[in-house]
Amino acid sequence: MAEILIADDDPILVEILKFRLEGAGHSVSVVKDGEEALAMVQSGAPQLIVLDSMMPILSGPEVLAQLKSDEAVRDIPVVMLTARDSEADIVAGLKGGAAEYLTKPFIPQELLVRIEGLLG
Repeated sequence: MAEILIADDDPILVEILKFRLEGAGHSVSVVKDGEEALAMVQSGAPQLIVLDSMMPILSGPEVLAQLKSDEAVRDIPVVMLTARDSEADIVAGLKGGAAEYLTKPFIPQELLVRIEGLLG
């Protein structure tokens, strides 16, 4: 179905996401930091990105800002999936260009439904 990039440094969460997304027919790539996420996008743009806020090297918000400033990839939907759950964090993520903002802990089936909605 779709090429999805997961950018998160939590190996257990990544396995859960990968299992659910691949089970729904998607192809999944995984990176563990923001710098790797940007490199992966440049080497072959995914159709959707699931992005954590707190990652090594570049944070999720820094990655989001760089993605949205790049005309070639700015239209890739980004789902922020993070433990940062303050009103300020959520509003900043959505204003920064995230298509969805979900907080951890999350409901895997809800994430899948939101992703399917973004992919059409």
